[in-house]
Amino acid sequence: MHDHRKLGRELGLFDTDPLIGSGLPYWLPDGAVVRHTLEEYIRAAEREAGYRHVYSPVLGKRELYEISGHWSHYQDDMFPPMDLGGEQVVLRPSLCPHHALIYRSRAHSYRELPLRIAELGGMYRSELSGVLGGLTRVRAIQLNDAHIFCTVEQVEEEARGALELIRRAYAALGITPVRYRLSLPGPGGKYVAAPEMWRRAGELLTEVLDRSGLPYEAAEGEAAFYGPKIDVQVADGAGRESTLSTVQVDFHQPEQFDLHYIGADGARHRPVMVHRSIIGSVERAVAHLIEQHGGAFPAWLAPTQVVVLPVSEEELPEAAAFAGRCSGLGLRAEVAGPERGSLGARIREARLVPYQVVIGAKEAASGDVALRLRDGRRLDPMPGPEALTRVTALVAARGTELWPA
Repeated sequence: MHDHRKLGRELGLFDTDPLIGSGLPYWLPDGAVVRHTLEEYIRAAEREAGYRHVYSPVLGKRELYEISGHWSHYQDDMFPPMDLGGEQVVLRPSLCPHHALIYRSRAHSYRELPLRIAELGGMYRSELSGVLGGLTRVRAIQLNDAHIFCTVEQVEEEARGALELIRRAYAALGITPVRYRLSLPGPGGKYVAAPEMWRRAGELLTEVLDRSGLPYEAAEGEAAFYGPKIDVQVADGAGRESTLSTVQVDFHQPEQFDLHYIGADGARHRPVMVHRSIIGSVERAVAHLIEQHGGAFPAWLAPTQVVVLPVSEEELPEAAAFAGRCSGLGLRAEVAGPERGSLGARIREARLVPYQVVIGAKEAASGDVALRLRDGRRLDPMPGPEALTRVTALVAARGTELWPA
């Protein structure tokens, strides 16, 4: 069992400082590489699926969250308002009110729907100090968020498409969900009082899950305050569950913000908002990946993908040249020379790097390389260009396979 808090610091991925504050980790260079690579993967997957990306401010007027319902239903988890120029502004706890306003800023026809808006944006939660821990519970969150504005008839297809994006991302990241949960409202007053809205949204998500053939469990009391949701649950090494990805149906905020589109009949109609997140917060996703893989990330996500190991100082020029060719192809490579110890010590030090390239006198003379894989396999010597071609293709595939068996 790996603890991401301990391992993340040992591997130089992230850290904290009391002068910055609890629940506010900073990312070190290797961790920043993992985060950036993950974010770019998500953006590319979303673009391919027809999403358009936006940026929105991390602040909003208190009135914005009063309209959305966050102020009355979610205030305890929000930071207090700040007085600014006679107005009260708040660090946002969610991106959906901003995206509702982005939708409202232009007139829309039914021909434009579904309209998919995505953002990797910051949001802030006033978490109590006692529940903060590493990257799993933080106060500043980078959320992989998106909102699909569509007709009621389009909800099922859009929700199923979101689940398919989640499935593909998990396959690329080596994540296995432990279960799917249909999160429904429960007793208490934290939910918007609109029984018909809850009934319709719950039926839609139930139909999505049933038609997708996914096993799921219904759980009362786990819904968002504005609607039910599908939660994709993952577990750490100790079996503790957390929600990583979600798909939600929301009739509430389109009504609150008076969103509409012009239908084929020329009349105004209310869209539905489908909220979805492929990996949830970047922080929680990376925490899970650290624990899942013990720091041995899939090759496409690893901070260093290729380490070049010259046997002696005589092979340093060839090692540097090979690393340069790797960089030219977009691979993250470094040279670990003899100044860092014996060859065995350097191999052990690079145990989490997917591909280790050993260059001795024979390889330097022939142009071949001896490729070692992180899983212990040693491949027969092959020409350097061939090794580069094959490694580049495997990384570009964004899978979990190091080398064909």
